[in-house]
Amino acid sequence: MACVAWGITGAGHFLAGCAEVVAGLPDVHLFLSRAAEEVVRMYGLEARLAGGARRLYRESRTGASAPHVARFFRGEYNCLVVAPATGNSTAKFVHGIADSLITNLFAQAGKSRVPVIVLPTDVAPEMESPGPGGELVKVFPRPVDLEMVARLCSFPGVTVVSSLDELRGALEALA
Repeated sequence: MACVAWGITGAGHFLAGCAEVVAGLPDVHLFLSRAAEEVVRMYGLEARLAGGARRLYRESRTGASAPHVARFFRGEYNCLVVAPATGNSTAKFVHGIADSLITNLFAQAGKSRVPVIVLPTDVAPEMESPGPGGELVKVFPRPVDLEMVARLCSFPGVTVVSSLDELRGALEALA
């Protein structure tokens, strides 16, 4: 598989599993939103993620409009993965708001016709999610969050997955 651009937003749900998937890929450029930087630290996944990525870009250092997004136009990435994607990021994708590193990546991938895979955190009306200490908590996504995920499913060039297994399968399909 060619180089994968992988964006992480500020969500803990699916985060540990995403770190495992990143570690199993041969060539990943990892992009962390400001919130992701905080959450990755809270979950103790900094070293695991940094070790799995060939390059690591942090929004706190690169800014929201980093020149790295132009790499989609140059064909340097064969896909963009946004996993996990918060409800906030998913809503911004749907409404065309590109005001952060991850939302700019999403917009530029779309404009370059680079396939996008999104693993939203809000995939069911009721879920259990591990907290930073490993404890499971019940999460009840709002109807508007579930609606944004449903709308994102209709975007051309975007594959929305609802589990880590589906994420792995979508990546394998692009290989």
